[in-house]
Amino acid sequence: VQLVESGGGLVEPGGSLRLSCAASGSIFSINAMGWRRQAPGKERELVASITSGGSTNYADSVKGRFTISRDNAKNTVYLQMNSLKPEDTAVYYCTSTMATMTRKDAAMDYWGKGTLVTVSA
Repeated sequence: VQLVESGGGLVEPGGSLRLSCAASGSIFSINAMGWRRQAPGKERELVASITSGGSTNYADSVKGRFTISRDNAKNTVYLQMNSLKPEDTAVYYCTSTMATMTRKDAAMDYWGKGTLVTVSA
């Protein structure tokens, strides 16, 4: 089972980016999916999360600017980032709580390798 992120890059302040993360492998079920980030010299922090039913949660710093969504048929979660600020610069990690076909009763947390988002003029 793995999570693969895409969509990071360099963008000017005020710009937009859309991150995608696809889960693949021997998946039995996917519960919550989300995004965390780690800026240089800082600890990792939750950016946004979404349950299998579509309930969302956002960090205060991104409310009103970022939108998380998911496509359950594609096992994919998205993060639309608008009005980006230099302080949004970080490595963004996709996370998911999933159960595999061999451990259907034991959901675990998985992380992607991360994608770099740089907001700079």
